[in-house]
Amino acid sequence: MYKNLRENIIELKRLTGNSADFTIRTFRLNNIMKSECAVFTTEGMCNKETLAISVINPILHCEYNEKIGKELFKYIFDYVLSASEILVVNSFEEVLSFSMSGFAVLAVDGCSKMLAIGVQGFSFRSVSEPESEVVQRGSREGFTEALRINMTLIRRRMKSPNLVFDSLSVGTTSNTQVALCYIKGKATESSVDEIRNRLNSCDLKTLLGSGYLVPYLEDSGKNEVFTGVGITERPDTLCGKLLEGRIGILIDGTPSVLIIPHLFVENFQSVDDYSNRPYFASIIRLLKYFSYLLSVFVPGIYIAFVKFHTDYFPEQLYKNIEKSISDTPLPLILEILMIDFLYEIMREAGLRLPKALGHAVSIVGALVIGDCAVSAGIIGAPSLISVAIAAICSYVVPDLYPQITVLRLTFIVVGGVLGVWGIVLSSTIIIIFMCSKSTLGVAYMSPLSPFSGKSMRDVFVRMGWKRLSQYTANVQKLKGGSMYEK
Repeated sequence: MYKNLRENIIELKRLTGNSADFTIRTFRLNNIMKSECAVFTTEGMCNKETLAISVINPILHCEYNEKIGKELFKYIFDYVLSASEILVVNSFEEVLSFSMSGFAVLAVDGCSKMLAIGVQGFSFRSVSEPESEVVQRGSREGFTEALRINMTLIRRRMKSPNLVFDSLSVGTTSNTQVALCYIKGKATESSVDEIRNRLNSCDLKTLLGSGYLVPYLEDSGKNEVFTGVGITERPDTLCGKLLEGRIGILIDGTPSVLIIPHLFVENFQSVDDYSNRPYFASIIRLLKYFSYLLSVFVPGIYIAFVKFHTDYFPEQLYKNIEKSISDTPLPLILEILMIDFLYEIMREAGLRLPKALGHAVSIVGALVIGDCAVSAGIIGAPSLISVAIAAICSYVVPDLYPQITVLRLTFIVVGGVLGVWGIVLSSTIIIIFMCSKSTLGVAYMSPLSPFSGKSMRDVFVRMGWKRLSQYTANVQKLKGGSMYEK
């Protein structure tokens, strides 16, 4: 940067394209007619009252005894400003980055450095309960779009000096602020360094959502069906994962926080599991696993048995199914696919429309279209029931809904072409891929593969807290990979 204030102002106007929201406030000090100062801010990103009280007023109402240039700059930094957050900046890039993050940047004529003063005051959504992770017993607080607020929500629950936030910038154009969150001594240093290197090497121009970073955090870098990167909007969930040695990635502008590494069995766990009694939590968890299997396999197995294994049906039931198939014009596999696609269309319409209209779409789709289609002989009632069962069960495990949708379509096609043995073969291949998948050296299917007996106390069933608290969450390094040991 230049020592001359006017040259700095001209260069900043050029870099910002003389943008309307980039404001410049110039003024002369009371008893130094030769010295001029300027404050650079971005409209709407800072609190004007805080700016006036902490920056403008102290500078204008102070005696400087003819200090100029660097001496004046140092005097203002040491004795004048009353803000709690003051940083020295040395480049135009830093000036623009800080000003667009809510800081006020102070420049003094005759000095090539500037001061970034924390006076953030932009508007943001208040803390509220996350709609995607509703619980019956537990906190009603969820992450917001403001990064600093999210960091505060975590710090309130983890008052430990070992809780660390590492800040960095991602996106060559957006310069989005990202914070790595981990507990020193729980998360391995090699894992933290690896994630930091992956984020620094990310070639994204803009970062507008958490999903942008997932491909860069995966070990393989491929678009696989299952992912080793978890996501949550609940601070208590993130704090629990941090205690197990995980690493959280907070992104400014989104309430979704990434958790890495993420295990398959964690999709079936929720905060309510640890608030309820162990026997009830275990029943609910087993119900989730059973619902997951039904949502994936029911339509495909129905097609496979109707086409290739009719001997397994009771005689009267098969007659009813055969009659429904003969009364419909489409082949069975196309009929099931059409129902599944219609269901996905209605779900997407209900999801994107306002809530009042979304409920209306669901009612019309379920009652009018479904009932009329069966009555008109376009689709069969057994086919509709099989897809409906799978659709309802898929809502029990919402974290796996994208994977369930893809796998259900796959097994519908495989079951219609190759029968039950095709479904068995496809399932075996998928399980092999899942067992071979890892993130940061942690097996995705842990503790099922590689198997760990101690960790099974919180997989299919949940033991009591006295049993769970006997072991500290830590990472066990194993030959050929690693796993998390609760």
